Amino acid sequence: MKYSLLLLFSFILFNVLNAQKKDTTPVMNLAPVSVESKRVALERLREVEGVSIYAGKKNEVINIASIDANLVANNSRQIFSRVAGVSIWENDGSGVQISVGVRGLSPNRSWEFNTRQNGYDISSDVFGYPEAYYNPPMEAVEKIQIVRGGASLQYGSQFGGLLNYVLKRETQNKPFAYQTQNSIGSYGMLSSFNAIGSNTNKCNSYAYHHIRKGNGWRENGQYQVSNSHAFIQYKINAKNSISVEYTHMDYQVQQSGGLTDNHFASNHQQSFRKRNWFSTPWNLAAISFDSKLSESVSFNVKLFGLLAERNSIGFTASSLINDTINKTLNDYNNRQVDRDFYKNIGLEWRGLYHYQLFHRNQNLAFGTRIYQANTIRKQRGKGDAGFDYSTNILTGKYPTELDFTTKNLAFFVENLFQITDRCSITPGLRYEHINSAMEGRLSMTGNTDIEATPNSVARNIVLAGVGINYKLATTDFYANLSQAFRPVLFSDLTPAATTDVIDQNLKDATGFNADFGYRGTVTNYLSFDVGLFYIQYNNRIGTIRKFIDDDANKSTYQFRSNLGKSSNKGVEASFDLNIFKAIKLKEQIGSLNIFGSLAFIDATYKDFKLTSVSGAPPNVSIKEDNLQGKKVENTPSQIHNLGFTYAKKGFSATIQTRINSQVFTDATNTDAPNAAATIGKIDRYQVYDFSAEYKFLHHYNVKFSLNNCANTKYATRRAGGYPGPGLLPGEARTFIVGIGMKLM
Repeated sequence: MKYSLLLLFSFILFNVLNAQKKDTTPVMNLAPVSVESKRVALERLREVEGVSIYAGKKNEVINIASIDANLVANNSRQIFSRVAGVSIWENDGSGVQISVGVRGLSPNRSWEFNTRQNGYDISSDVFGYPEAYYNPPMEAVEKIQIVRGGASLQYGSQFGGLLNYVLKRETQNKPFAYQTQNSIGSYGMLSSFNAIGSNTNKCNSYAYHHIRKGNGWRENGQYQVSNSHAFIQYKINAKNSISVEYTHMDYQVQQSGGLTDNHFASNHQQSFRKRNWFSTPWNLAAISFDSKLSESVSFNVKLFGLLAERNSIGFTASSLINDTINKTLNDYNNRQVDRDFYKNIGLEWRGLYHYQLFHRNQNLAFGTRIYQANTIRKQRGKGDAGFDYSTNILTGKYPTELDFTTKNLAFFVENLFQITDRCSITPGLRYEHINSAMEGRLSMTGNTDIEATPNSVARNIVLAGVGINYKLATTDFYANLSQAFRPVLFSDLTPAATTDVIDQNLKDATGFNADFGYRGTVTNYLSFDVGLFYIQYNNRIGTIRKFIDDDANKSTYQFRSNLGKSSNKGVEASFDLNIFKAIKLKEQIGSLNIFGSLAFIDATYKDFKLTSVSGAPPNVSIKEDNLQGKKVENTPSQIHNLGFTYAKKGFSATIQTRINSQVFTDATNTDAPNAAATIGKIDRYQVYDFSAEYKFLHHYNVKFSLNNCANTKYATRRAGGYPGPGLLPGEARTFIVGIGMKLM
C-alpha cells in the first residue's frame, strides 16, 4: 500500500507541475472531460447540469454506446470496467440483476446505492428494503451516472451515492426512427431488442421492447426476460415541457442454487436444484414537468410510482441436502413460497437559482421530496411438489404475513459559491423525516397466529456536506466531505424467531464519506482521475446472545442491536491513454487506447461486539469478543481492470481483464469453508473478456463478445439463502454474436 501511495502522489505532483507550466490562459468552464478516441467512453458530469450541482463531487458517466461490451446479457464486469472500485456479484448468466457496490460496500442488488432510472427511484423501498431487483436492459441505456457519497445531500443518504440509468431518447430531428438488435449465443441464448422513436418541434417519443431467453450455462438455469418502455414528451413552448413514461419488466429465472466447495472444484456447472424459480414483475411510471421560469430560475417536478412483486419458489434446504423423492411422502418435498408486494409513490421537486454575487456567477440548488412505500411480505407458504413455476400454496394463508410502511419527507439545499475563477466551494444541508412501521403475523403455532409486536421508528435527521473544486488549466483538484446514514431495514425490525428480541432503541447507521482527488486531461490524449477516500460506518446492526433478565441462571436469547462500527479507506485511480494519438499516428492507423481502473481498499471493523455460547442449561456460559481489526466481509482489498481498445473507421475491438483479490464472506474472517459452503474465503480470480463491433453502410452493425475467454473457474459470492445456499460460480466461457440496424 505505501508504494502505491508513493506512486500516486508522484503522479499527482508531476501533473500539477506540468499543468502549471502550461497555465497561461484564462480559466474556462470545460465540457465533460474525456479522452478523444473513436468514441467518448467515460466522461464526468458538468459542475452544474440540469437542476443539480456536481462541483467538488467524484462522479463518472459511462456512455454505453461508446464501449465494446456484452450489453445483451448486462455484463457488469465489462460495463463498469472503467470505473474504479466497483465490486460485482454474479448470481447467474441471465443478466436480470445488476449487483454492484463501490469502495468495499456490499454489492447486494446495488442496495448501498440510491438506484434510479431517469432520475426517479426503482428499488423496492428506498429506506426499508433498498434492493434493486429491476434494472433496464443495457441495450436501452444511453448512459450510467455514478456520483459517490457526495450525492447524499441532493439524492438521499445512502453510503454508496447515486446510480442512475439514463435511457435512450430520439435525439435526431426526425419524424420516425427504428432500431433493432438481434443476437444469439451460447446455451441457447436468443435476444431481440427493438425500438422506435420520433422527434419533432413539439413532440419527442421513444419506445422499446426487449426479450431474451436461454438455457443458462449451468444446469437448471433457464430464463426468460421481457422489458418494455414507452416515453412521450410534449414541448409546450421553448421553456416548458411535460413527459410521461412507463416501464414494465417481467422474468422467470430457474435458480441453479449454490454448491459446496467440493462440488465447485469437481464441476462448477452442475446443479442440485431443479425446482427453484424466481420472478419479479416490475412496473414503473413517472410524469415529469420541466420549466425555465427565467434566465435565473429553472425547476423540475417528478411524480413517480412503483407497483411490483418479488416471488421465490423452491426447496430451500442446505446445499448438502439433495432435492430427491421423500420416501415417506412418495413424492418430492413441498416447495416454499415467499412473496413480496410493493406499492410506492413519490414526488420530487428540484430547482436551480442562478445569481450574481461579487461579480461572479453563483448557483443555488434546492428541492423537496415526499415519498410513501408499502410492502406486504408473505413468507414460508407451503407450495406444491412440482417442477414448474407456481406461486400457489396449499394452505389458506402464509405463516408469516407482515405489513411494512415507510413515509418520508425531505428538503435539501446546496450552493455553488464561485470564490475565484479557479476555486469554488459547495456547502449543503439535507433534512430527512422518515417513519418506518411494521405490523402483522410473525408466525403460526398450529392454527394460532403469533402476532408481531407493532413497531414504529420515527427519526428527524439533518445531514451536512461541503465540496471544494480548484482548477488548473484542463485539470482540477476536488474534495468532498458529506454525512450519510442508512435507515434501519425491514429485516432489522423482524425477529428471525419468536424468541429473538429487537432493540426498541435501534438506531440508523450513520457516518460520512470523504474524497480527495485530482483529475482531468493532459495534452488531449490522457484522461485520469486519482484520489483517496474514507468511509466511516457507525451503528452497524448485529446479533448477540444475552441471558434472560441478565440472570446467568436463566436461558439465553438472541438480541439484535447496534453493535459497532467499521471504516473503508483506500486509493482509486482510472486512466485512458490514446497511444496512437500521443505519437501522432491516429489518422494513419486508427486509435489505440489503453484504459484502466485500479482500487486498493482497506475495510476493517473498528469496534463490533459479538458473543458465543457454550454449555447446556443450567451451565450455560456466554463468551464476549470483538471484531476489531477484522476485514469487513465481501470486501476485496484490490479491484483492478485493465484493457485495450482499437478503433478505425467502423471497426472497434476491446480486450480487457478484471483482477479481484480474495474476500472473506463472514465478519469473523473464516478461512476454510464450512460444510454447507455458506461461509469461507473466496479465492482471487482474473477473468479476460473480448468484444468487437463493425459498423457498415451507415445503418448496420455486427457485434461479437467472448466472455471469460480463458474459461476461468471462479466465484464472486456465497449465499445463505437466495438464490440458493452455497458457493455461486461465475459464468464460464460464453459467446454472443448479433446483427443490428438503425433507420432514420
